[in-house]
Amino acid sequence: MSVFISQGHLSECPFVNADHEEVKKKKGTSIVICGYPLSIFFIVVNEFCERFSYYGMRAVLVLYFKYFLRWDDDLATSIYHAFVALCYLTPILGAIVADSWLGKFKTIIYLSIVYALGQVVMAISAIHDLTDYDWNGTPDNMTLHVALSMVGLVLIALGTGGIKPCVAAFGGDQFQDHQERQRSTFFSVFYLCINAGSLLSTIITPILRAQECGIHTQQKCYSLAFGVPAALMVVALVVFIAGSGMYHKAEPQGNILLDVCKCIGFAIKNRFRHRGKEFPKRTHWMDWADEKYEKLLIAQIKMVLKVLFLYIPLPMFWTLFDQKGSRWTFQATTMDGNFGLLVLQPDQMQTVNPILILTLVPIMDICLSLKIMNTGHRYQLKTINLGRDPMTLTLSQHTVQLAPGQASDYFTFDEDFVIVSVDNTSISQNLTLAKGKRQSVILPSNNTQEWPMTEDLTAKPEQGANAIRFVSGIYPLNISTGGLDFGITDGSLYSNYSLLTYGSTVFTIESGGESCKYSREFGFGSSYTLIIPSSFTFGPDCAASIGVAEDIKPNSVHMALQIPQYFLITAGEVVFSVTGLEFSYSQAPSNMKAVLQAGWLFTVAIGNFIVLIVAELAQIPEQWAEYVLFASLLVAVCVIFSIMAHFYTYMDPAEIEAQFRKKDDDHEVRAEKKERKDSRRSQRSSLEMTEGTGSDPKENRM
Repeated sequence: MSVFISQGHLSECPFVNADHEEVKKKKGTSIVICGYPLSIFFIVVNEFCERFSYYGMRAVLVLYFKYFLRWDDDLATSIYHAFVALCYLTPILGAIVADSWLGKFKTIIYLSIVYALGQVVMAISAIHDLTDYDWNGTPDNMTLHVALSMVGLVLIALGTGGIKPCVAAFGGDQFQDHQERQRSTFFSVFYLCINAGSLLSTIITPILRAQECGIHTQQKCYSLAFGVPAALMVVALVVFIAGSGMYHKAEPQGNILLDVCKCIGFAIKNRFRHRGKEFPKRTHWMDWADEKYEKLLIAQIKMVLKVLFLYIPLPMFWTLFDQKGSRWTFQATTMDGNFGLLVLQPDQMQTVNPILILTLVPIMDICLSLKIMNTGHRYQLKTINLGRDPMTLTLSQHTVQLAPGQASDYFTFDEDFVIVSVDNTSISQNLTLAKGKRQSVILPSNNTQEWPMTEDLTAKPEQGANAIRFVSGIYPLNISTGGLDFGITDGSLYSNYSLLTYGSTVFTIESGGESCKYSREFGFGSSYTLIIPSSFTFGPDCAASIGVAEDIKPNSVHMALQIPQYFLITAGEVVFSVTGLEFSYSQAPSNMKAVLQAGWLFTVAIGNFIVLIVAELAQIPEQWAEYVLFASLLVAVCVIFSIMAHFYTYMDPAEIEAQFRKKDDDHEVRAEKKERKDSRRSQRSSLEMTEGTGSDPKENRM
């Protein structure tokens, strides 16, 4: 067996079918270059493009659910893991179709067409202009977008899962029996292409997603992020078809998985029919199938079941592993992605390719989550001084001094009203606070005027953006940056929030033919109120009088803190997957490697279903508590698995099969001897009967 060990996707490595050499078939006549058939070039390129397509789409999928379809974190997580689970269930269907009906070549062609259609449908579902009838940047018929995306994901799952067990095996079919070394190298290059396609797509598609596109309004370009993978899948299909004339296309040989299922089904049914005490017990419940199936097949199934039993705890491992594309990506959206010369998108952190291990990473996750959570209070209020002079305010039990253009921090109150008074004056107002909200009260230059109250943000802006607004003591003003206009007109003291991305932003403040440039650096996930006091004047130092109120602090936890857990996760995946695959391969009968591969992929699907169940049914309010739950479950599973492994007895499948084949050969020899002996007895009896009648034997033969 040749396994290319690399970061990630080891769960996809199919076993090399050990009875491949036993199948006598005529090989193709593909052109040979440097000892390798030219046909494998098309297969390798096809695999690179297909993996780019799949992982590129998957990298941005959970953010598409949250920010385009407007689903909450739990629903987005559930649908994401349901999709991944389906992708690891459909390989069983693909293997059955290829081995029993269409063959590998036709299966790859037909399901690749389905795959490409699914990617195209996903790209169409992400075009916001499709139903944005009022041109406000938000789709008006979200049901249509949801329906299209679900259809697209089902088609993609059928396609990618269906061809998964076929492509690598089809590549192996292209080699002659004497090209064992070349075949081994092919599998190494093949898995290198899997990782190369995944790595590049996970870097590129988040960049495409972060761009803005649209016909009427500019929004995050999910359609482009899905469109490029769709184009790569079309390229994959075209390249694969282009090599059609060079391929060796083996005929379907029948699917051993179906035979195994039938044999197990018959054993269970037969045991149920003979459940009475009058029927003698048998050594193993599979022995109830020996009335219909060969003893060798039954022995092989027993060996497979023994390994599959050890697979029972494994789904919990994949439960944690595949959260890199859901929970960890959501976590990254609340973190600082500035690495100096490089600014990472949250979904690009998946390039490190994680796999979670026992306790250290869950502990780090808990610390991160506790630090970036915003718990909030019942009532919060801050004050903003737009006047020309300093002032001292009393808010119930709080006292604060404010310079012109300055804002206080948020004060917390237990009641829904507060009395705000200006010291050394008779001016005061009773303010009613909104439950569960954060508010600001604006004090104009004339304190006797009405004090406007604004509703501030209570949560960080989405996708790491920065929410910015202006409060001004002079008007009208025209405040703009890029394509955004913060215009403050007569009668209004403040603008609405507008979203700006990471980096330096220059604002232009204009009024009456005069202008002022004000620049500020923004991080990730912050909210600011920029204050222009009544004392503001245009001139060379105009920007110095502009005050800044930090409504929500920028993300202070850096994405780099995820790197250690990603590193440990990758190490865990290599240890887990390589040893698991090699163990399974060594313990599997020669003709049932594919059965155990199906079982291995099935554990991945079950692991994703567990995430779905926890996200939807458990409804755990705090994210750190969910991390603790999964960590605890994995620790418990590891203990159980250790006990199971301790009592496991290693087998030599080849020796066991040889014993059964020898028994069959001995049985055939004894049967042949008995048949010859019976034949001689019959001849003697016939001769004696002939002599008894006195007739000539020659006459009887005439």
